[in-house]
Amino acid sequence: MRATSATASTKSDASNNNLEPAVQRIPQERKPIPKELLNREDFYWVNYEEPHLRRKYEILQKYPQIEKLFGVDYNTKYQVIAFVLIHLFICYLVKDQPWYIFVPTAWLIGGAFIQSLTVAIHEITHGMCFDKLEHNYYFAMFANLPMGIPSAMTFKRYHSDHHWYLGVPLYDVDITTRLEGKYVRSKFLKLIHMIFIGLVYGVKPLLVAPRSPNTWELLNMAVSFSFDGLLVYFWGYRALIFCVLSSLLGLGLHPLSGHFLSEHWLTEPGQETYSYYGPANWFMFNVGYHNEHHDFPRIPCSKLPLLRKIAPEFYDTLGYYESWSAVVYNYIMTDGYNPFVRQVRTIDVHKKARKEWFNRGFTEHACSNEADQQ
Repeated sequence: MRATSATASTKSDASNNNLEPAVQRIPQERKPIPKELLNREDFYWVNYEEPHLRRKYEILQKYPQIEKLFGVDYNTKYQVIAFVLIHLFICYLVKDQPWYIFVPTAWLIGGAFIQSLTVAIHEITHGMCFDKLEHNYYFAMFANLPMGIPSAMTFKRYHSDHHWYLGVPLYDVDITTRLEGKYVRSKFLKLIHMIFIGLVYGVKPLLVAPRSPNTWELLNMAVSFSFDGLLVYFWGYRALIFCVLSSLLGLGLHPLSGHFLSEHWLTEPGQETYSYYGPANWFMFNVGYHNEHHDFPRIPCSKLPLLRKIAPEFYDTLGYYESWSAVVYNYIMTDGYNPFVRQVRTIDVHKKARKEWFNRGFTEHACSNEADQQ
């Protein structure tokens, strides 16, 4: 499960970008975890900046034409609409079926579409489907409808901080909590952790960095709960149960849930973010291209493979995954591998690095890696 050809630190990531890729690259899920990352009692603390801003700067210096990839992909919305309708059609077909058909369908099939719509919301709230941000937000609420639980606009609100404060505890709420790191140790508890990992990711921001709901979140709640009421009125309560169950089971112990772990859980000391280059990307809106996305959040998901093709020397030296299911299996079965395997830095280190970039003339907008911070 160890990253291949990965550099020892983020700084060396930047300095070794021109290295030729290894002749034979092996995905990290097939390599052993380094001992340094086993049986950890604390996060993996570093005193340097996150890698994405520097790599973004260096890539643009070498390939300025990449800016032409920035912008909206108007075709993404059609895939989202299709997936919403397919999920609701499946819901209609199985709502009156016995539980031994109802539950497995909600988990494997409904859950797969919920996984896809969840990462679609990620893409939409980055402003990648429409020119106007508010149109993206309305569309994110539409993609949220089959889930039964309002989440799109709360996700958007906290996800901006994940990009801006990557690796800063209490600011980047994607980071696992100390409670998880301290107690989720045995295979059994890691299994339970994976079963509820979607719920954990949804609730954690509200506990770590609670905020009063804003207007968009309140609107999201009104739209979502109104749709839930319509489902119950026209199709019965089992239709709503199917949608909620698809969310809870699909975002839990599911073949596609490995992306929760693969994106930022360390499998090589110093490499903070990992990409997945497997076949599920076509279904999951290329969320596997995670290094590429963090480097350039303003590039739509459909063009991230092209970014990698234009600048291969910046990505082909990094560790990567080819199987999300293997990521989940390795997490549960590897003794000593626990949720403390996140690379973190203090807020002071983060601010100092950002200030240095500002002093070099890199604007706050460029440093943010976000089209809309608020």
